Amino acid sequence: MSKKSSGGLVYSTEFGRTCPGCQQPVDDCNCKDEQLPEGDGVVRVARETKGRGGKVMTLITGVPLIGAELKTLAKDLKKKCGVGGALKDGVIEIQGDQRDLLVGELTKRGFTVKKSGG
Repeated sequence: MSKKSSGGLVYSTEFGRTCPGCQQPVDDCNCKDEQLPEGDGVVRVARETKGRGGKVMTLITGVPLIGAELKTLAKDLKKKCGVGGALKDGVIEIQGDQRDLLVGELTKRGFTVKKSGG
């Protein structure tokens, strides 16, 4: 059997998942940190209840920041609202319906913001 040249290691019991670009463990990946998320430059603030047992979450997508800057922004926004939340795959999740407060705060910080969703 020959090894595919375009393939490579996908999973290792020593490191777990590996990045296909740099062949490093996903936690230590060098290539994903360098790329800004693609988008139209508009930060969208949406309200969602799907899959949360009827509880409301405010989702912020399209923020043109990466890594530590995005984490810091999420922390500041949660503190501003006085609620909990999370940062998952570049999407900031804030507990409760905080859209009006978040749109004002993100606009103050210089982002182009739109309300989306229900």
